[in-house]
Amino acid sequence: MLIAGFPAGAWGTNCYLVAPAAGEECVIIDPGHQAAAGVEETLRKHRLKPVAVVLTHGHIDHVASVVPVCGAHDVPAWIHPADRYMMSDPEKALGRSIGMPLMGELTVGEPDDVHELTDGARLELAGLELTVAHAPGHTKGSVTFGMPEAADVPPVFFSGDLLFAGSIGRTDLPGGDMDEMLASLARVCLPLDDSTVVLSGHGPQTTIGRERATNPYLRQVADGHGSPSAPRRGM
Repeated sequence: MLIAGFPAGAWGTNCYLVAPAAGEECVIIDPGHQAAAGVEETLRKHRLKPVAVVLTHGHIDHVASVVPVCGAHDVPAWIHPADRYMMSDPEKALGRSIGMPLMGELTVGEPDDVHELTDGARLELAGLELTVAHAPGHTKGSVTFGMPEAADVPPVFFSGDLLFAGSIGRTDLPGGDMDEMLASLARVCLPLDDSTVVLSGHGPQTTIGRERATNPYLRQVADGHGSPSAPRRGM
């Protein structure tokens, strides 16, 4: 298994390229702001051929490079229907202008081929199996992608902006909802095995076991209590 990730753009959003091995087909997860150059460099370094872009949600820091990446390689993008509008109208998704200088660097709109994600779907792409879980809270259309345990590789969980190392995604932007976020944490994260590697939309990797023991939000959800007061990250 090959997972190559890098933080991109003004928000340091993690973009991941996932393949069975170097020299094979791959899936690109969340090519965000200024991610296109990093994607191309990673493709060359590992001799990868992309077959699809999959998106954890529609915020501009996760989708800003979708059009150029999909266009350069003639591949489709996958997104939950509740967040699809954000690709064409990023300012509406944030409830404010993100600034003309920044907007001038973006290619706003949809790629030519867009597929919609559904809860529980199993995507078989590039020799990989990704299980989709709808996880609203950060946005209405937030999803996560799970990959099963493989030889010498523990389960992997691409959490988007649902779960971070030590924190969770913010819920104060349009479509955000703390009650939905807590319900998603309980439904999607708590059942996962402690060995599951968490690769989130921002920050370092962690494990479900570590977050179960130390993340104040996940601990409170597990204990059946309300939301704790702790910093949150992400756009």
